[in-house]
Amino acid sequence: MTQTIRKRPPSGSRPSRKNPTKPKPPAPRRRAPYFHFKWRWLIFILVMIPIGMYISWLDVKVREQFEGKRWALPARVYASPLEIYTGMRLTPVELTEELNAIGYQKFSDQLFEPGGYIRQGDEVYIVTRAFKFWDATDPSRMVRVIFSKENVLSVDELQPNNRPIALLRLEPRLIGKIYPTQHEDRILVPYKEVPPLLIKALIAMEDRTFFEHWGISFRGVVRASVENLEAGKVVQGGSTLTQQLVKNFYLTSEKTLERKINEALMALLLEWHYSKEQILEAYLNEIFLGQDGNNAVHGMGMAAWFYFNRPLEELKLPELALLVSLIRGASYYDPRRYPDRASDRRNRVLDLMVEQGMIKATEADFAKTSRLGIVEKPSSIEFPYPAFVEVVRHQLKRDYQEKDLRSEGLQIFTTLNLVMQRQAERVFLDGLKKLQKSNSQARRLQGAMVVTGSANGEIVAMVNGKTLRFEGFNRPLNAKRSIGSLIKPAIYLTALEDSKRYNLTTLLDDSPYQWKDKVTGKIWEPKNYDFRSHGHLPLVSALANSFNLATVRLGMQMGLEKVGKTLKRLGIERDFKLYPSMLLGSLALTPLEVAQMYQTIASGGFRVPLRAIREVLTHDGQPLQRYPLSVEQSFDAAPMFLLNYALQQVVRKGTGRNVAERLPEDMVLAGKTGTTNDYIDSWFAGFCSELLIVTWVGRDDNKPMGLTGGSGAMVIWGDFILAVRPESLPPTTPNRVEWRWITLGNQPVRIPFILGQGSTMADGSWSR
Repeated sequence: MTQTIRKRPPSGSRPSRKNPTKPKPPAPRRRAPYFHFKWRWLIFILVMIPIGMYISWLDVKVREQFEGKRWALPARVYASPLEIYTGMRLTPVELTEELNAIGYQKFSDQLFEPGGYIRQGDEVYIVTRAFKFWDATDPSRMVRVIFSKENVLSVDELQPNNRPIALLRLEPRLIGKIYPTQHEDRILVPYKEVPPLLIKALIAMEDRTFFEHWGISFRGVVRASVENLEAGKVVQGGSTLTQQLVKNFYLTSEKTLERKINEALMALLLEWHYSKEQILEAYLNEIFLGQDGNNAVHGMGMAAWFYFNRPLEELKLPELALLVSLIRGASYYDPRRYPDRASDRRNRVLDLMVEQGMIKATEADFAKTSRLGIVEKPSSIEFPYPAFVEVVRHQLKRDYQEKDLRSEGLQIFTTLNLVMQRQAERVFLDGLKKLQKSNSQARRLQGAMVVTGSANGEIVAMVNGKTLRFEGFNRPLNAKRSIGSLIKPAIYLTALEDSKRYNLTTLLDDSPYQWKDKVTGKIWEPKNYDFRSHGHLPLVSALANSFNLATVRLGMQMGLEKVGKTLKRLGIERDFKLYPSMLLGSLALTPLEVAQMYQTIASGGFRVPLRAIREVLTHDGQPLQRYPLSVEQSFDAAPMFLLNYALQQVVRKGTGRNVAERLPEDMVLAGKTGTTNDYIDSWFAGFCSELLIVTWVGRDDNKPMGLTGGSGAMVIWGDFILAVRPESLPPTTPNRVEWRWITLGNQPVRIPFILGQGSTMADGSWSR
C-alpha cells in the first residue's frame, strides 16, 4: 500500500476546492502599555482628590481649634486677700481659719514647701505661696506672725534674712465661679509648670512610647491586648495619648469605623504640626477627671483642687499617681465613693512606673502606704457667699457681655473681707436669735446687713438673711422696703445747706400738722412716735429724737422737689414720686441703696459709688479692667459736717442712745434709726471713720414683727461694732466751720456752726 503524502500549499496559494479549510482569524492587537498606565493613574487621581480634600479639611479643623480658643473657661471670683501688718486686729484662730480656707496644710514640726503652716501658741509660721495679683507678683516667703491677745505684734520674714515685713499679703480665697454654658471647669496649667512625676506616671500608664510614635502605635495596641488578656479584663488601652486627645477634643465617643479612621488621621496631623510638649499640655488640661455637681472637672489643674484642695505643683507622688489613675474611669475609680478601688488603681500606676524605671521600688512602696488624702468636700463647691457674688455679677454686667463672663476665664478680684464677713455672719445670726427670744411678736425674722468702707465705698461684708448659703432671694440687692426715718437726714441736710436760714440750733415747730390732697380730698395727719407734740425745739434735737411733726413741717417748708433732688445727690438712682408721706420714709429702697445714700453722708459729702470689684484680669494674669475709686463731691463739707454732728447726737442722746451705753466712750459714731408703720421694718444705718454698716430686720411677708429701729436692727449693729472694734476718729473740722458754746436745755453744749451763722439760744434769742 502506497502512503500518500499531502503537501501544504505554498504560502499565498488558493486552497483546493476539494479540501476546503476555514481561514484563521487575525490575532487580536495588543493595547499599548501606556494606555493601561494612563487609566490607572486617572482612577487613582479621581479617588485621591476627595481623600486629599477630606484630609485637608481635617487638617484645617485640627489646626484652627488647637491654635484658637480651645476651651470655654469659667470666670473666677476671689475675695480680698488677707493683708497682715503689725498692730492690726487679728487673732491666731482667725489667721489659721483663713489659711485652711485657701488650702494650706497644717504641720506639727517642720515646714519645707509653700502652702503649709505651723501654730505654736501665739506664733504662726507660714510658707506662703507665690501669687500674681493685679498690681504685682508676690513671691513665696517663710514668715512668722506673732500675736498679742487680739492684735498682731510683729510680722517677720525668716529666710534668707530675719527682717520685719511692713505688709504680708496672702493669696485670696476663691469664693465663686461663673460657669460656661456647657458646665465645664478647668484651671489651665502650662507644660513648664507640670510636675515631672505626673508626666512620668501618665506615660507609664497610658502611652509608654509617646515620645517615639507619630500619633498611632501598632505596637501599643498589641501590647495592650496581651496585657488585657492576661489580666482577664481591660487594664490598659491601646490608643495613644494623641488619639485620646483627639477623641476628647474633637470627636464624639461613638464606636464606629468612621470615627476610628478620623481619630487616626487627626492624630497623625496633630503630631505633624505640633510638638510633643504642646500635645501633652493640651491633654493634661482637657482630660475629664470627675464631676463637681452639675459641672464637669477637666484637667489636672482643676482636679488637684477638686480632690486635694491644693495647687497641682504642691502634690506628691502618691497624689499624682491617683490623678493619673482616674483617667480611664473617673466615676468608677472615684476616691470619695470607692477608696479601695481607687487605692488599687493608684498602686497599679506606681508599679508600672517601677517596671519602666521611672521611680525606685522603695519610692513606690512608700507611696503605697500613704493615705489617699482626699478632702471631704471639694472647695470648688463650697462657695459660701452667693449673695455677694450676685452683686459682683450685677456690677460686671455693666462692662462685660454674658458670654465673656462665661467663657474667657476672667480673674475677678473683689472687696470682700473674709475676716469681717465671718464676724458679720456670726453677729447677725446671734442677733436674730436674741431678738426672737426677747419679743414674742418677732417670729420668722429675716434681715440683711451691708458693711462698706466709709471713705472708699468698698463692700467688705454682706449678709443675706439667716440662711447664709441660700442662693435664692438676695435681700441686700433686691428687697425693696420702706426706709422710715432713715430718710430724715436728707431733709435736714437740705435745710442746713441754706445756711442763712438754718443751723443746728434753729428752732423747729413740732406741733400737729395736716395735709389735704387736692385731688382726693383725703387728709394726711402724721403723728410722733410717742403721739405727743413737743413745741419748738432746736433742729439738732428734732433730728436726734426723730420727731415726725418737726421733720414734716421742715420738709414742706423746703419743698418736696428740693428734698427729692437732695436724695438724688446722695446717690438714689431709682425714680420715685414726691408725696408728703415720703418725708417720713414711705420711699422703698434696698439695703444696698440705703448704704449708697449713707455712704455720701459718711464720706463727708463725697459721692462714692459702692463697688464690689477691685480689678479684673485675663485668665493668664494680664490686666483687663481697673475699677478705680470714683469720687464726686455732691455737697459742701460745711453743711455735711453739721449733719454728721447731729447724727452723732442720735447715737449719744437720741433714738440710738441704748447702743451708746454698750460702746466705749471715746468711739465716735453716727447713725440713724428707721421704723415703718405697724413695726413692719426695723432699720439702722450708722458709721464711724472706718466703716459704714446698714442693718435691716423684718419679715419677708411684710407682716408686723414688733420691733423699732432702736430695739431691732440697732441691736445687731451695736453687736457688730463691739465685735470688730473699728477705728474711730473724729471727723476733721472744715475751714468754714467754727465751734461755739451755747446753752441747750439748761446745759452748756459745744456745737459747730458755719462761719457767719447766728445761733438760737434757749430763750429764742440770737447771738453771733
